Amino acid sequence: MSKGFQKLVKVMERLRGKKGCPWDREQTRDSLKPFLLEEAHEVLEAIEEGDTEILKEELGDLLFQVIFHAQIAKERGEFNIEEVLTELTNKMVRRHPHVFGKVKAATTQEVLSRWEEIKHQEHRNRKRRSVLDGVPKGLPALMRAHQLQARAARVGFDWPDIKPVWDKVHEEIKELESSLREGDVEAIEAEAGDLLFALVNVSRFMKVNPEDALRKANRRFMERFHYMEKKAKRSGHALSAMTLAEMDQLWEEAKAHSKKTSGGRDRKVAFAREKSYYK
Repeated sequence: MSKGFQKLVKVMERLRGKKGCPWDREQTRDSLKPFLLEEAHEVLEAIEEGDTEILKEELGDLLFQVIFHAQIAKERGEFNIEEVLTELTNKMVRRHPHVFGKVKAATTQEVLSRWEEIKHQEHRNRKRRSVLDGVPKGLPALMRAHQLQARAARVGFDWPDIKPVWDKVHEEIKELESSLREGDVEAIEAEAGDLLFALVNVSRFMKVNPEDALRKANRRFMERFHYMEKKAKRSGHALSAMTLAEMDQLWEEAKAHSKKTSGGRDRKVAFAREKSYYK
């Protein structure tokens, strides 16, 4: 290991040692779960913001969680971080025979198909009955839908082009409208889910990550809504006291304002302001 990496491992060992940090010593795999998710999401935010200094810091925080779990495993006599690195290196070499071996793969689709074949041959995956079994159940529903569709596409279960995908969206909209007219609550939920699933497929065909797209849409909504609240407060009114028409006017003003500040430093400031708002 490099000196920097080895030093980090030693820091973790000291934190968990007898004379280490009481908080770090108390942590378990279960107690660390929220922090692992939090750090992963902060990495995503840093990537979206495009700030390399923040990304460097957040990647370090995420790596620290990996080191933390490896240290707990070492204390339990299960494995250590060097074994994690060795396992990862061997896996990447094994799953890339077109790079480290003599197998030919000219396209991304060929790479993905071969990847699935190799995964299925690995010991831990031999008991899996479906290519979909490897998609984590704990993923957010939108992200899981995207992964399920991508896995199915790897073995050829996919539309030839985007036209029938759009047709499916329109079909699901009609079925949802029909369920709404009938007032069937269970059918409404099912059809709403089918429509969302179809829209995820559209995103996949356009090579847009639906989770990223929705997260950015959430951010835009928050920024615009915060703008509305601020403008209403300046005028001496509460949003709740305004008419829908007045709020719509503020919303359009907020949209126009966000377009002016959607790039460069102004966008970074808006992002930082939004992040601090929830700290």
